[in-house]
Amino acid sequence: MTATFDKLYAILRRDLLTTIRHRSGFVLSLVGTFTELAAFYFLSRAIGSGFRPDGVAFFPFLLVGTGVYTFFVMSVQAFVSAVQEAQQTGTLEVLMTSSTGPVELLILSSISAFAGTLGNLLIYLSAGVAVFRAAIHPNFFSCVAVMICSLVVALTLGIAGATLQIAFQKGSALLWLLGSGIWFLSGTMFPVHSLPRPLELLARAMPFTYAIDGMRQALLDGRPISAMAPTLAILAAFGLVLLPLAILCLSFTLRRARQNGTLSFY
Repeated sequence: MTATFDKLYAILRRDLLTTIRHRSGFVLSLVGTFTELAAFYFLSRAIGSGFRPDGVAFFPFLLVGTGVYTFFVMSVQAFVSAVQEAQQTGTLEVLMTSSTGPVELLILSSISAFAGTLGNLLIYLSAGVAVFRAAIHPNFFSCVAVMICSLVVALTLGIAGATLQIAFQKGSALLWLLGSGIWFLSGTMFPVHSLPRPLELLARAMPFTYAIDGMRQALLDGRPISAMAPTLAILAAFGLVLLPLAILCLSFTLRRARQNGTLSFY
């Protein structure tokens, strides 16, 4: 365990120093964040104050929905990009021969970008509140509980993306699916109960829906953990079932790829 934390510290330190050296990328990211927030702010003003989905103003509703969903998408991208880079540079096979377990190695390789997506989410929400005056009534403990469960779900999705990239060189397919098909089912921009009944049932079978809804309850309504028990229980169940399954699939895929000599295919 100590060795794992030492490796994690070394990787985070390396990537932090790299980010500091390339500050222009961070600045461009901030510009993009504020541009997106401004677009949503003026969209909510154009729609008017009469539209209050789930009883809250539209801009805070959008702020939380788009912020949390983007966090999930970027988490998948972090893992897929880490695998693609290692394949393209020819280092994946070499890394697999190290003393660190393959699954642990992939997670450690992606953890900096994964942590960066969490940082981006916090900046996004903070900017929406501080600059665009989004009205929030947060319950700190509920926010932390939802975030912990959401982190497990995001880690599961990232591992799934890495598995697809290694198995079929199609990790980007999951990114495409998240970006083009699933977002509207998760309640990102409008409540899921406004969907037709079959689509609503499909939406409620996905963890994104509960993560976004849970964060809205905790951040916008200030609900205590006791009032959020059903949402937290469902999110925790998704994590407890899907994360071990994702790790098992990744281990199997890595083993098959090493046997077939396809680790570096991209």
